[in-house]
Amino acid sequence: MNPLPQFQQRSLAAALSGACIGIALTLAAAAPAPAIAQGMTMAQIASYNGPDRQQKLIEGAKKEGALMIYSSVPVDDMLVLTTAFEKKYGVKIKVWRAGSENVLQRAVTEARANRFEVDAIETNGPELEALHREKVLQEIKSPYLADLIPQAIQPHREWIGTRLNIFAYAYNTNLVKKADLPKTYYDLLDPKWKGKLGIEAEDLDWFAGVVLELGEQKGLKLFRDIVATNGISVRKGHTLLANLVASGEVPLALTVYNYKAEQLKNKGASLDWGTISPAIARPNGIAVLKRAPHPYAATLFFDFMISDAQALLLDRSYVPTSTKVDTKLNKMPIKFIDPKIILDQNDKWANLYREIITRQSSK
Repeated sequence: MNPLPQFQQRSLAAALSGACIGIALTLAAAAPAPAIAQGMTMAQIASYNGPDRQQKLIEGAKKEGALMIYSSVPVDDMLVLTTAFEKKYGVKIKVWRAGSENVLQRAVTEARANRFEVDAIETNGPELEALHREKVLQEIKSPYLADLIPQAIQPHREWIGTRLNIFAYAYNTNLVKKADLPKTYYDLLDPKWKGKLGIEAEDLDWFAGVVLELGEQKGLKLFRDIVATNGISVRKGHTLLANLVASGEVPLALTVYNYKAEQLKNKGASLDWGTISPAIARPNGIAVLKRAPHPYAATLFFDFMISDAQALLLDRSYVPTSTKVDTKLNKMPIKFIDPKIILDQNDKWANLYREIITRQSSK
C-alpha cells in the first residue's frame, strides 16, 4: 500500500474504512479465535479478575514464550522496557519500530489482509484511537487501571495512556537568557525572536490545542502574525529539532517533546526547556489486539506497562500516568489533546498548519 500524503496519515484509518476493509474485518471477526494454552479466549483472558489472575497470565505467557509489539517509542527507550519484561517473565519480545503513522498503517493493512501477527501496540493516542474505530482492539480489565490519572483512561478503555508527551519549548542556554523566555504565546511577537524560532513539521495537534485554548480566531491571527513578524523555521522530527537547539542552530524551538529535551539536558547539552501554561500534552499508550496470537503475554505486557514500567519511563525522563510514581509533571496544568479532534478534523487543522506555518515559513 502506498503511504498517504504527509498531512493525511493521521486519518489513515478513516481513509481505509470503506467497503473493502469493512468486508475484510467482517471476515476476520467471523474466523475462529486462535487456540491458546488454557483454552480461554482473548476476551476471557482480558476480562478475568479472579484472585489467581496474575498467576494465570504468567503461566500462559511462559507457555506462549513470545510477544510481538509494534511501537513508535525510540529504540533505546523501548529496549529498557522489553529487557525488564523479559528478565522478569522469561518471555521473548520482538519489536517492530516505526513512526506512529506507519505503525497504524501496518496494523490496519494486516487486519485488512486477515493477518494476525501483532499482539500489542505502543504508540501515539490519535493512532490508537483510529485503531479503536477499526474495532481491532481488546479492552483489558486490569487492576492497575485504578492507579492511573483520569486522563489516561479512554471512555471505551480499548487503549490506555501509559505516558504523556508534553509539548515543550526548548532553548539553547548559550543563546537565550532565561529572563527573556516567553511567558505567553503573544510574547513571541517580540522582534527579538526574529530568525530564532523553530517548530516541528507535523505538530498540527499541538497547533490545534493552542489555537483552541486561545480562542480559534484570536489564535489563528496570532500565529499568522508571529510568522509574518519573526518567521518560524520548520524541521521534520522532534529529536532532530531538539538536537538543533542543543547545537545552537535553532535558539528556541516551540514543539520539542519534554522527555527528549530532558534527556539531552541530563547528558550535558546546552539546552533547557519549559512550557507556556497550560502545557499541551498528548497521551500515548498501550493497546492489545483482539486477535493477538499470544493473548496471555499481550495482557501481561499491558499490565506491565501501567505498573512496573511506569518507574522505568520516569527514569528515561518520560511523564508516566501512574499516580504511584512520584513526579510533579503529570500534576502540572495541562490541556490534553482530544484524539477525536485530530481524527475528525484532520483536514481542517492540517490545512491551517500548512497555510500558516509550513508554507509561509518556506518562502
